[in-house]
Amino acid sequence: CGGSISDSSGVLQSPNYPGSYPNDVDCVWEIQVENNFRVTLTFRDIVMQSGTCQYDYIEVYDGPLHSSPLLGRFCSGSFPTYVSSSNMMSVRFHSDSRYSFRGFQAHYSSIPAGHNTTIQCLPDYMHVVVSRDYLQSQGYSAQRVTLNDSGCRPTVTSQEVVFNIPYNGCGTIQEENNDTINYSNTIRVASSGYVIKRKKNINLHISCKMLRKSWQQVMYAAEDTVEVNEYQFGRYNMNITFYDSPAFLRQVRSSPYYIDLNQNLYLQACLHNSDPALKVVVDTCVASPDPHDFNRLAYYLVRNGCPRDSSYATYYSPSSHVARFKFNAFEFMSWHSSVYLKCQMLVCRLGDYSSHCYQGCSTRAKRDTSSAEEKVDVVVGPLQLREGGAPSGST
Repeated sequence: CGGSISDSSGVLQSPNYPGSYPNDVDCVWEIQVENNFRVTLTFRDIVMQSGTCQYDYIEVYDGPLHSSPLLGRFCSGSFPTYVSSSNMMSVRFHSDSRYSFRGFQAHYSSIPAGHNTTIQCLPDYMHVVVSRDYLQSQGYSAQRVTLNDSGCRPTVTSQEVVFNIPYNGCGTIQEENNDTINYSNTIRVASSGYVIKRKKNINLHISCKMLRKSWQQVMYAAEDTVEVNEYQFGRYNMNITFYDSPAFLRQVRSSPYYIDLNQNLYLQACLHNSDPALKVVVDTCVASPDPHDFNRLAYYLVRNGCPRDSSYATYYSPSSHVARFKFNAFEFMSWHSSVYLKCQMLVCRLGDYSSHCYQGCSTRAKRDTSSAEEKVDVVVGPLQLREGGAPSGST
């Protein structure tokens, strides 16, 4: 149960609904809709253990679970409706080991947030657009719209005031919490310079919150691109590329990538972000014949920074935004016609020695990791055995 949801509308319901939900479950749904839209959630059915809601309950959060305000906690009563203040809402369902009931069903949809100001969290900067019609309706001039850093000027068109605000400049402030690394700035709209001010100044507080758990399922393609979801809650842009030797000079651009059974494979993960104070390392890599299921038939190369395959090794990296590693085409390849690789990368603050980026192999639970860590998952493949090819002895 639970998971990340990006459709513009849909249904949430407890496990086995309308049958009885199981005991001892804890489900979290993260609903993320289109940029500059909001989430509206309406409950249609609630049948749970009533009372003080300390055993079985539903919680709704205005954003990611661990760092957002609680909008409501309930287990019975009327059917509430909630609206998020951004493009993300989280819903948690919890049951204990005692009684079981029918549970709940809720419908969600996305609604426009209003377009006076729009924000896009792009890989290298925040793209912010302020409507000139809005400014004029409030009696303000587009020429008096600035950032804290007066050296960073907007582009003013006939309809819009446009800022491209870098994550590591123009006065952008960086903060960390359990769910995100936040980049924020303030756009200031000054009133006229008359001696007597008839209007107050306006401060537009804008921020991009880069999610810790960014699930990016991508196929390795010849043009070596990764599709990026651009949200107010943004995702780190990461890709993984195969290389033909440990010198990491020539990319492998063929897809599928045909390999020999005993061939060494060289991979480079690259974080595309303008913030120089970030570091990326390989946390977990798992292989599977199904690009949508890395649990049922799984072969781990490395898990939580601990090598599981004797051929797995890392290489020196020329940049903190790059991680290089290799492994040998394993026996798993002879069992399936195609194999996909899913790697979870850790993005940490450079110099945060409490993070897994610096600690390496760890058996700690994931919830014990440093608050500065972000997780990004990338899927590459397919890998296919070369037909009729003899085992390779490359090194």
